[in-house]
Amino acid sequence: MLSSSDVITRTLAAPLVPVFYHADAAYAQSMVRACYAGGIRVFEFTNRGANAFEVFQELAKLTESECPDLVLGIGTIYTAADAERFIAAGAAFVVQPVTTADVAAACQRHDVAWLPGALTPNEIHAATQLGAQIVKIFPGNFVGADYIKSLRGPMPTTKLMVTGGVEPTEASLTEWFGAGVNVVGIGSQLFKGVGDPAAITARVAPLMTFLSTRKK
Repeated sequence: MLSSSDVITRTLAAPLVPVFYHADAAYAQSMVRACYAGGIRVFEFTNRGANAFEVFQELAKLTESECPDLVLGIGTIYTAADAERFIAAGAAFVVQPVTTADVAAACQRHDVAWLPGALTPNEIHAATQLGAQIVKIFPGNFVGADYIKSLRGPMPTTKLMVTGGVEPTEASLTEWFGAGVNVVGIGSQLFKGVGDPAAITARVAPLMTFLSTRKK
């Protein structure tokens, strides 16, 4: 199992994270495979349906057997009990839409990366005080890239991931990373209008190449 610091390092190195849920395990597996083929190395499955746990278990098996260098995590976690359950099933990181101390503590007990959701400077600071190494700014579409630029004045070193409002285009990635985010999560925009795994791979691959060349 990767340590939390390993997961943070890998996430910062491959900073486009698909945020995805589907109730059908076989379809979800096909999307993970497609993203992996396009260069994705960190993938967030969200806890947004009655059978999310069962689907996640199948994705964890797939990751272990076919995508050993993919970091698979769980999102939309509100309780320590859910965090514990998904960590036991193989989640390498836990993402929250909010910040709760009990989920932070559960992740720290297992040395699992914790990415809480926050919006205001107070919330971001509170999350870092609880041990967050990356704080998720959500919803990004509500505040825009200029907000990230403003945060960078008083918070130059806090690692930020933005979710919501990021589009799968070079222009959108340039805007957000140029504003100072460290990681982006892309949900429905990444998968919208595409049910074919090959098309997802074709959509993802140039974005990952763009990000890797942009950092050099």
